[in-house]
Amino acid sequence: MKTLSTTPHSDGFRMPGEYEPQQAVLMVWPERPDNWRLNAKPVQHEFVAVANAIAVVTPVIMCVSKARFTAARQQLPESINVIEVDNNDSWMRDVGPTYVINDRGDLRGVDWEFNAWGGVVDGLYSPWDKDDLVAEKILQLRNEDRYRAPIILEGGSIHSDGEGTLYTTEECLLSEGRNPQLNKLEIEKILCEYLAVTKVIWLRRGLFNDETNGHIDNILHVVKPGEVLLSWCDDKTDPMYEICREGLEDLTATTDAKGRDIVVHKLPIPGPLYMTEGEAEGIVSSDGMKREAGERLGGSYANFLITNKRIICPQLDAAKDKQAVEILEKVFPYHDVVGVSSREILLGGGNIHCITQQIPQNK
Repeated sequence: MKTLSTTPHSDGFRMPGEYEPQQAVLMVWPERPDNWRLNAKPVQHEFVAVANAIAVVTPVIMCVSKARFTAARQQLPESINVIEVDNNDSWMRDVGPTYVINDRGDLRGVDWEFNAWGGVVDGLYSPWDKDDLVAEKILQLRNEDRYRAPIILEGGSIHSDGEGTLYTTEECLLSEGRNPQLNKLEIEKILCEYLAVTKVIWLRRGLFNDETNGHIDNILHVVKPGEVLLSWCDDKTDPMYEICREGLEDLTATTDAKGRDIVVHKLPIPGPLYMTEGEAEGIVSSDGMKREAGERLGGSYANFLITNKRIICPQLDAAKDKQAVEILEKVFPYHDVVGVSSREILLGGGNIHCITQQIPQNK
């Protein structure tokens, strides 16, 4: 592994769309007792289910701390590659490398600075030093060259269409706890250099009560160039009613990097969903993350993973799960849509897209 002083754009590398072919998917094993209830036992079962659903079409690499390596290896099937990587928590989308690829199929990784979604301002835990090293360690283990980007950013805050368009939210990337020294234009310039995009489309806000400050992957997902899914709510009493309509305005008021109007499909949000007393009681209290009975959960069907013609979709609400799957099947007619129960993952603050990070296929 070499750490490069150039940028992906200058070297002819781009961030591909998630719909493009993948060689593997990265995950991190959950263990943190102040985030995952009952010492993470229930959520570990869901991580195994997600990994198994992915592994049907794409190899899975599970990163596990030294202390939990043996236990994770025993719970995971032999087909899952388990490697030792220290971490603070299990959000691979946000701490893992964002891969970029060139026309020859060469791969490199962008390693963003990480500060637990807001650092000393409103970060969720401290320390986060192990998480900030995850991307570098993975690239070193895989002998892939690395770009260390000069910006605090998580992978869940960006979506690429693979053809020059990047989607993000102002609520997240302009938040005080990330890069207050940079203005919107300066952040755009860095995104264009490190992801080789030519246009950034900003939604004003992300999902209501999303503790990541409104990650894009909880409110929107790219289907293909010029086409997206947007989380949607028709209840006028719900804060999401206004947020999703703002998002629709932001998307229809612009075009993508190729000048195309953006086709928007509406994907209903589950619930609203709330943490129960029993769920909250199983979480170890700490000075960092706060988990309380009655708090609204950031549930979203948009937080799914696309991997090699398969969709791994959260199942969160018996009243709406089937509808969400049917919409995804219509929007992705050539994909196999697989629903996986993921409430335990949601209780920790994210979902299936948040706990995974794809590695593009090299030619």
